[in-house]
Amino acid sequence: MSDRPWLSSYDEGVPKTLEYPEKTLSETLETMAGRFPDRPFIHYYGTTLTYRQVNGLVNRFVSLLQKEGIEPGDRVALYLPNCPPCVIAFFGVLRAGAILTQLNPLYSASETSHQLKDSGAQYVVSLDRFVPILEQVAPDCGLKKVWVTRINDYFPIPLKWLFVLKAKKEKSWVPWPTGPLFAGFKEELMKAPEGPAGAKTPMDETALLQYTGGTTGVAKGVILTHRNLTANAYQCKYWFPKLEEGKEVFMLAIPIFHCYGMTAGMTFALVIGASMVLMPRFEVVPVLKAVDKHRVGIFPGVQAIYVAVNNCPEVGKYNVRSIKACISGAGPLHQEVQKKFEELTGGKLVEGYGLTEASPVTHCNPVYGKRKMGMIGLPFVGTDAKIVDVETGKKDLKPKEIGELAIKGPQVMWGYWNHPAETAMVLKDGWLYTGDIGYMDEDGFFAIVDRKKDMVKVGGENVYPRDVEEVLFQNEKVLDCVVAGVPDDKLVDKIKAYIVLKPGCAAKPEEIIEFCKGRMAKYKVPKEVEFREALPKNMVGKMLRRLLVEEEKQKLKK
Repeated sequence: MSDRPWLSSYDEGVPKTLEYPEKTLSETLETMAGRFPDRPFIHYYGTTLTYRQVNGLVNRFVSLLQKEGIEPGDRVALYLPNCPPCVIAFFGVLRAGAILTQLNPLYSASETSHQLKDSGAQYVVSLDRFVPILEQVAPDCGLKKVWVTRINDYFPIPLKWLFVLKAKKEKSWVPWPTGPLFAGFKEELMKAPEGPAGAKTPMDETALLQYTGGTTGVAKGVILTHRNLTANAYQCKYWFPKLEEGKEVFMLAIPIFHCYGMTAGMTFALVIGASMVLMPRFEVVPVLKAVDKHRVGIFPGVQAIYVAVNNCPEVGKYNVRSIKACISGAGPLHQEVQKKFEELTGGKLVEGYGLTEASPVTHCNPVYGKRKMGMIGLPFVGTDAKIVDVETGKKDLKPKEIGELAIKGPQVMWGYWNHPAETAMVLKDGWLYTGDIGYMDEDGFFAIVDRKKDMVKVGGENVYPRDVEEVLFQNEKVLDCVVAGVPDDKLVDKIKAYIVLKPGCAAKPEEIIEFCKGRMAKYKVPKEVEFREALPKNMVGKMLRRLLVEEEKQKLKK
């Protein structure tokens, strides 16, 4: 185990090796529908759909796809928040042998058009609110069919009708689209037969084109196979050896259209026969109510979610002690946030790590045993990881030496769709070069100090924003923060902190800067502090540091 020191740090009950079922996720759903037919799979605003019901609806959607002439390998896009049609269509596309791609609801028309054209998706399942964008891009993208659903389609009566009245009163009700391109998802689904199901799909066929967020340029489609998706779901399962099949309840407040919500939420829940509470968007009080009502035990999220729970004035009204375990992903988890959340809930909150190119989860701290705050943890079962030199990527570094993280495992992508040159830059000899800078310690725990692109050079010294953020979160007035290297009038990078203060608190920039002095090296202390009402984040809650840097560059041009 000398070349894999992390194995000796695994929790008791976590296997050292793992064999994955030769089953696609849609086949796994069918298996679970046989094992737990009456077990709720979906809880959604008072509506419950069992495993058997969802499996039957998936078969109906396969019939719809086949009726449209969709064949294995054709691409189908989902343009949906968390709701029953999202789950039904996800597994239906996979069962039909087609290739799924998921559109971000925050996309502009040009971004939506790019993904549809790049993936070749001509069929879409969409929320009604996104139809205007699809109408705009349809001619250029050659769309052939759009199945439309409303957010209240699966609400129980009378909530369904109360929603309509409220939306009309607020003038947010969207007219139903007209024309031959559009059809009602639920209406057509209920007319379709439940069979026959699609033919068995080989595990190494492409299942999903998951587009990157475009943080380093134009968004690229990550090619993930059925084997990738199945492997990562089971890697999540075996990281939590104390969970009981057919008895757990997950909170899905992170979006399924994002790779993290898809795997750490939906498919992880599937492979242990768990129930899911679907929330179309994160709102702290409704989420707390649902945790209380459904006795939620597993609550994957991002730091922003846990910050909101920690600081919610109404949190004491709800019983959140059912929470057992939470993985925080899509960015760093700061220690002060972790400690407060665990004190509040009694559950375990551990930092994990992943990237779209790896389905996405590759590392996590042990849930029950030894863990190390501020570190992303240990490689998942069946995952190899190493730190290599930044300059060439060819030299393996020793423990505690800082370099680029590289990963190998069954969850690693096959490449980028239509981008062979970019694929060759990050996939080398079976290793995925992540672009993240970090180190491994003697126990096999890994830490990410920052992205290559986020590291700041100050007076010849390397400054990693996370180091500064950890100190800022220790200030009792700070609710949220992000640190970036921004150019000054001489185009030399300086450290700037953007801070959201807790309600009722006031502070001056000089106060924050003084707080940092003595807690970090002089060259790391922010030269500038800006207070904001909110910080830019994507739909999942990941901090968009690049937007702040771009703002500063634009200021210098004026």
